[in-house]
Amino acid sequence: MSNDSVSFALNDEQREIQLLAREFARKEIAPQAEHYDKTHEYPWPIIKKAQEMGFTTMSVPMEYGGMGLSLFEECLVTEELAWGCSGVSTAIGVNGLAILPILIAGNEEQKKEYCGRLADGKMAAYCLTEPEAGSDVAGIKTTARKEGDYYILNGNKTFITGATVSDFYTVFAYTDPDVRYKGMSCFIVDRDWEGVSVGQPFDKLGQHASDTAEVIFDNVKVPASSMLGQEGMGFLIAMKVFDRSRPATAAGALGVAKRALDESVQYAKERVSFGKPIWQHQVIGHMIADMAMELEAARLLVWKSAWAVDRGEPDTMVSSFGKAAAADAAMKIATNAVQVFGGYGYMSEYPVEKLMRDAKIFQIYEGTSQIQRNIVVREIFRKK
Repeated sequence: MSNDSVSFALNDEQREIQLLAREFARKEIAPQAEHYDKTHEYPWPIIKKAQEMGFTTMSVPMEYGGMGLSLFEECLVTEELAWGCSGVSTAIGVNGLAILPILIAGNEEQKKEYCGRLADGKMAAYCLTEPEAGSDVAGIKTTARKEGDYYILNGNKTFITGATVSDFYTVFAYTDPDVRYKGMSCFIVDRDWEGVSVGQPFDKLGQHASDTAEVIFDNVKVPASSMLGQEGMGFLIAMKVFDRSRPATAAGALGVAKRALDESVQYAKERVSFGKPIWQHQVIGHMIADMAMELEAARLLVWKSAWAVDRGEPDTMVSSFGKAAAADAAMKIATNAVQVFGGYGYMSEYPVEKLMRDAKIFQIYEGTSQIQRNIVVREIFRKK
């Protein structure tokens, strides 16, 4: 997309990137999706191949060893990868979320060191959510107390994607709890530092190929040089991360929705009922038509939100439009796909049952669909 005008046509480079990701999803991810869904194993063989392709460092600038993709291009790739399996796609894309605070607020030395680690095949995780603080970011309890040239970090983070395989974490903590969000800061914390421990992966409804676990910080000595930006910048960093991370997360929801639509179309061609393919029954045909319209509408909102970021004018409201629309569409489309398949859709031997389970998380993480609506209300009335 041009920075000067909106275009619905991909340029040659974007089409090439999209096709590369599509081929990877169909050859490397989709055939293994059922295996990882059933075993809950971490998909290291696929991750290693994704690293070779550069998919784990999409947002890392080229000067630091990454692909240097625009956010719009990252969304193109993510939709394709999630079509294969959103759990695997999330495992591949988690580095992009973890590195964002460093790209936003890090100094040159921090960017070279930690982007370089990702380029060398390491993994990372983003540590914000806590047992008592999910949607309420300012409600975190983790603290970092200054002692000389160090901060003493204490707290528990939960639902951390990529926690068990990470080499380092970007961690949000209060350096001054008395002033709430104005006292929040952000740190880079290495996995092997004393006092850092990781729990066992949670047993989840869906996205079984992506690990999610608790990370505990017990009197961890964090060098002051590991702070991102200045004290008190943490909340602002987190909000800037959301502006960039939500379009990419929403693109994953698009991938699930597109797979559910594709599976429904194929099944509706093959399944015969009352003497004709079921798509020729208006009740099924219209259901699939609605699925296609809802997917296309959500995709345009996601593309617009990514385009705004690439233009240098991130729009919080449009970002929330895209995130909520794509997440809600994915859940509705996946649920309707199960309905199209009828009794077979409820069976795990058919793919739509997994898609329905995988879709639900998109309405929850990176800001629930309800929080996105709260943001939209706030932005509407702020402008009046």
